[in-house]
Amino acid sequence: MTTEKLYYQDPYIRSFSTHILQSEKDEKGRFYVVLDKTAFYPTGGGQPHDTGTINDVYVYDVEEVEGEVRHFIDTPIEEKECYGEINWVRRFDHMQQHAGQHILSAAFEEIYGYKTISFHLGKDTCTIDLEVSTIIEEEAKRVEERANTIILENRPIEARWITKDELSKFPLRKALSVTENIRLVMIPDFDYNGCGGTHPNASGKVSSIKILHWEKQKKSIRVHFVCGNRVLKQLHEKHSVIQRLNALLNAPQEDLETAANRVLEQQKNLEKTIDELKMELLIQEAHKLIDQEIITNRYRLVQKVYTDRTMAELQKLAKNMTQTFDSMLVLLVNEKDTKLQVVCARSKDIDINMKELITCILPKINGKGGGSETIAQGGGDKILSSEALIEKMIEAIGAPPNV
Repeated sequence: MTTEKLYYQDPYIRSFSTHILQSEKDEKGRFYVVLDKTAFYPTGGGQPHDTGTINDVYVYDVEEVEGEVRHFIDTPIEEKECYGEINWVRRFDHMQQHAGQHILSAAFEEIYGYKTISFHLGKDTCTIDLEVSTIIEEEAKRVEERANTIILENRPIEARWITKDELSKFPLRKALSVTENIRLVMIPDFDYNGCGGTHPNASGKVSSIKILHWEKQKKSIRVHFVCGNRVLKQLHEKHSVIQRLNALLNAPQEDLETAANRVLEQQKNLEKTIDELKMELLIQEAHKLIDQEIITNRYRLVQKVYTDRTMAELQKLAKNMTQTFDSMLVLLVNEKDTKLQVVCARSKDIDINMKELITCILPKINGKGGGSETIAQGGGDKILSSEALIEKMIEAIGAPPNV
């Protein structure tokens, strides 16, 4: 069922009258209509679909399926005669980005021979993948300048349907993937490229192109860029961020990097001081725990139940005691919501394998963990009380303590 494609006749058509040829549901249960003619562009060629309304019913997706241009709608449309209106802001944005991509890709190839192997038109930014392993700042700058020169020259952008026999007349930027229904988008003396998307009728309407950054993408380089109104949006957003940073860092724009580095260095020093103070507190806490030790004929036992302590803190506590004092056996349990965490450690002069101990104990709380012969840790469900779990650990070690 053939639909007349108004977007190819004139990409500036914003509204149109037509009638419905077909009204159906697809395999996903989505309502759609097929129209006699349409200005709604379907997803394809790297360009997203249009949105808009048909008889005031929202069109949220447009796809071409087996030659049918399907307009997906929120609710069925009863009338046969209808009036369509596309979201022009969205469409013109896509036209700017798509034409801008042609210009940028052609500039990369013209100056450096870097070929574009893919294009993505995103909601906020666009990308092209270049068939190179690296680019440098000077190359990006030169290409951006060339692209914006083409825009300022306001060269015409022409779309033309041609036959296979006519291809030899045009210096195509890349080989075509089709041999019929060939549509070329041309910027005279600069770019000739097969494309099924919509574009403005002159390069000046792209307004401007800005390369944002680039990154390694497997064996290629992915270049992020924006065109047209998106350049102004990016400028506005970045300027707003800079203004807020000016106030926060009490520095003008040109000194922001220095001010930020100074703050980061201060934070780094403060974090180091905090870590040192925390360690001092843990050392003091360890000494207090040792004052409460239970002395047996085999070891000096320290056992303690905590609430909402970190595993790192428990490990530091245990290591401090067992590495500072001889004959220390440390059993620490932390309660955290419905979970229990366990750290067990011993001094080097005690012949008890902590890894074997934790392996024996954790199944009792459906837990997992591991460690070494001198310190081990793990966690599980709060099936037992913390005190009962410590008792199980003492039992697993061997004879109960002889106080």
